[in-house]
Amino acid sequence: MGFPGTWMTESESVVYRVVPKCACSTIGQIMFYSDHGSFYDGDIHDATAGMHKWAMEGSQQKIERNVRGHRSYAFTCVRNPYTRILSSFFDKICGIQRNGKRYRGNLVPLLMQKYGIEVGGEDGKQDFDQIASFRRFLLFARDTIRFKKPMEPDIHWSAMAGHVSTFIVNGGRYNHIFFTEDFNTGMQAVLDNITVTHPVDLKAIPRFNESEGHGPARAHPVEAYFDDLSMHLMWEIYKRDFQLFRYDFDNPGNKLPKGPVDLDEVHAKLGD
Repeated sequence: MGFPGTWMTESESVVYRVVPKCACSTIGQIMFYSDHGSFYDGDIHDATAGMHKWAMEGSQQKIERNVRGHRSYAFTCVRNPYTRILSSFFDKICGIQRNGKRYRGNLVPLLMQKYGIEVGGEDGKQDFDQIASFRRFLLFARDTIRFKKPMEPDIHWSAMAGHVSTFIVNGGRYNHIFFTEDFNTGMQAVLDNITVTHPVDLKAIPRFNESEGHGPARAHPVEAYFDDLSMHLMWEIYKRDFQLFRYDFDNPGNKLPKGPVDLDEVHAKLGD
């Protein structure tokens, strides 16, 4: 299986396991800058040079050798499951993507037909009942994750624990797992533990939110989208995410984790 979703600087200073919707664009650009002294011109997900990625065949041997040998500092970043799934809905389902089209072609028409979801019209900018549509999307997300119907789960709403675990199962070990909600503190801990060609000043780094502006703005506070049934579905899908990464399941309005990640626990529970 190897190391899907794993990025590494060309200098092999640091290894990062991408978790979608968890500041991955900003992290990738910081890694790129630390090697080259400039940011990648465009979406870092599109970069095919200047960085090693598991998706690029020429990078795989180098990544595998590094990760299995634990040669470099390895990290990942996680996010509150409530805000992550909301972000996926507004960006991927309601939003128009970089290519000017809907995400995954016929996905949105399928959701409109089978689940009664509205997305704000052709351009995603019309008013619609965001809460009702999101709750229907959550039902769809649960169906894809639990039953793989009507399709396989998408990386943007599949559980973070699943992304994080592939790295461990195949022989990697994390030195650090930090929170999107306390990004600068967590990313600074990474930078403090590696040697970079070009120093990075996190206070001066822009946030590369590649999904921003794709879809309609969230019209309500986070907790308004989650009633009892929605929370039941969230626990069914993301129980391990809440437990391992210390997020507050009982209060969707509290986006902050309740404590630091226990790396030993993560490796023990996701490593089998």
